[in-house]
Amino acid sequence: MDFSSIQKLRQLTQVDIQSQWQQTSENILTHSFEPEIDKIAPLNDKNYLTWDKGNQVQWLTQNFIIPQDLAGYPLANFSLRLALSWWAEAAQIYVNQKLVQTGDLFDSSARVLLTSSANQGEQITVTLRLVSPGHDIGGLMRSQLIYEREYPEIDPGFIADELEVLEKYLKVFEPDKLTFLEQCIKNVNWENVGDLKIFDHSLLQLRQQIKPLAENIKKRQFHLMGHAHLDMAWLWAIAETWEVGERTFNSVLNLQQEFCDLKFGHTSPILYEWIETNRPDLFQKIKATVNNKKWELLGGMWVEPEVNLVSGESLVRQLFYGQKYFQDKFGTLSKVAWLRARLLGLGGRLVHLRLVLGLLDAGV
Repeated sequence: MDFSSIQKLRQLTQVDIQSQWQQTSENILTHSFEPEIDKIAPLNDKNYLTWDKGNQVQWLTQNFIIPQDLAGYPLANFSLRLALSWWAEAAQIYVNQKLVQTGDLFDSSARVLLTSSANQGEQITVTLRLVSPGHDIGGLMRSQLIYEREYPEIDPGFIADELEVLEKYLKVFEPDKLTFLEQCIKNVNWENVGDLKIFDHSLLQLRQQIKPLAENIKKRQFHLMGHAHLDMAWLWAIAETWEVGERTFNSVLNLQQEFCDLKFGHTSPILYEWIETNRPDLFQKIKATVNNKKWELLGGMWVEPEVNLVSGESLVRQLFYGQKYFQDKFGTLSKVAWLRARLLGLGGRLVHLRLVLGLLDAGV
């Protein structure tokens, strides 16, 4: 089956810029930096931009000039975002030398708004300051420009996402309908891609044609929730754990201001206790968010433990003290078990979980 038109739709609003970063170890914001072809950052076979481990600083910069169109598709007044994914101890993103977003190993992706209304010829300079982890190489895994239109206007990139999901679903569950989907996609009016009115109408017709194919998908539901995995102790000092936890929680609260539907969940009462003791203002914000049902308390174990080698008594105590903290501080228990490790004897441990919940319900 030929579904190349899905990628063709993406190319109307999305540009991969991973191979165009200029790199230097100097602070680009304070030193003059003249872009040169030999300073283009090389990519590995996975299309990643990497550099040495050990808290090494990498500065990357790129200058964008907004075009009139992409593949003939007009972009005037579209918003423009930069999508990034990195593996870095610390990340700072500057737009026209102004710091607009930060991140780290656990807050490791962003969709940065470059302009809310794209104008042909407008120049935008993006600079990244990335610091490799002490224990691992640093990496920039993805960088992409995405032009978007405000809903309810039709957006080729969004249509491409819908088609890709539908195509994957049909391939697994209803392969007999793939031919019909392919034919519908072929009916897109590519000859008039430069005329928004005609091309938009063509995409709307496409959506109407394929709507019946989505009926069975609508019978299923996914409820998504944000989470940031955080090891309390791994290849860093415990002080870094507290710092990353604080940054992560602040980042979530900030994102919820921008995206009101965002719900988040996190484990490990030991981390909440540190926040309560050392960052009481932040703790009160988290508590309010929990009360507003936009933050879910997960796991109920004092810290995510090793579950293969320890005794049942140890797991009971993990759950007892963890759930007791949640009950005392938030007035609720976690109803979701949260275990990342391979499980042995899961049935017995779930019995322990029910036992602990019962003890707490009884006020023990």
